[in-house]
Amino acid sequence: MTSPQRRVALAIDALRHGWPIRLDGALTLLPAETGFAPGATSRTMLISAARAVTLKLANQREAAVPEAPVLIRGAERFDLPLARALADPALDLAHPMKGPFLAEPLDWREAAAAAMELARLAGILPAFLVDPDPAGEPTDLSTADLSAWKDTVQLTIATRARLPVAAAEEAEIVAFRSADDLREHVALVIGQHNSDRAPLVRLHSECLTGDILGSLKCDCGPQLDAALRAMADEAASGGWGVLLYLRQEGRGIGLINKLRAYRLQDQGFDTVDANNRLGLPTEARDFPVAARMLALLGVKAIRLMTNNPAKVSALQATGVEVAERVPHQLPPNPHNARYLDTKRDRTGHLL
Repeated sequence: MTSPQRRVALAIDALRHGWPIRLDGALTLLPAETGFAPGATSRTMLISAARAVTLKLANQREAAVPEAPVLIRGAERFDLPLARALADPALDLAHPMKGPFLAEPLDWREAAAAAMELARLAGILPAFLVDPDPAGEPTDLSTADLSAWKDTVQLTIATRARLPVAAAEEAEIVAFRSADDLREHVALVIGQHNSDRAPLVRLHSECLTGDILGSLKCDCGPQLDAALRAMADEAASGGWGVLLYLRQEGRGIGLINKLRAYRLQDQGFDTVDANNRLGLPTEARDFPVAARMLALLGVKAIRLMTNNPAKVSALQATGVEVAERVPHQLPPNPHNARYLDTKRDRTGHLL
């Protein structure tokens, strides 16, 4: 028999390929974006709460569970082209007339929430045909399997090596890997481990566009460079620093969905609204992974470089002692000024 972690890994792979998954032995879901099942139709679709707001279904959601996914039924059966038009805001203008739809009672909330998270982990839009006909052979898993997959005890140090970098020639890179998760996180340790002095720590989520391509739409690249320089200065004065480079592109929504959000930003939406129109959360990073990395490095207390008090709270909730929040603010440019204003006004950053 396969392990819970393996079942989740197989389910994520299935969703990326467009194959159905079956949750708790009963509920079969076919991903709207990638679904590959010629002729498949369904009476109902499962969409995220955020996407339901875009489709004007928010007033039909149960008031007691405003963040719960929404089960919708249309006048006719859903097929995959219609499901994709409902899931992808890039198709809103091409398919402006949607509905009418009715939001139905959701009796399997835990499974629905797990499906939304699995879609995010697979990097696809969070929308599914429910019990489609035909569906194909589904990949089976349970909602409990996802909790087992997320258990950070699986994350271990795979290797480490000396890595001279521009900011600090005496640096060490440490790679972390989990057997059933293809994301491989790394830490860059600058200076010598000093048990008497809490290290300067920066949690940096992977940003291909900012870190590698020099995008001006965000402040990720400059923040990364500035953090490394600050850690080098810390090491020069007898301290040390740890950069955690987390493979959580787009704050956990993935590269493709982040670029979809960029496209919506070009239409005038801010970062938060763009994510919500995609049906995705504004914040989906996995902070327990960062806590596990720090524990494996023998770090107990940190001085955290961040402008985000929520990040401090999230780390403290995992048991990390944040001895100090160190501001990490850089000047805006004409391309990211609105992005930074949104961070300040809508996600609580101290800017």
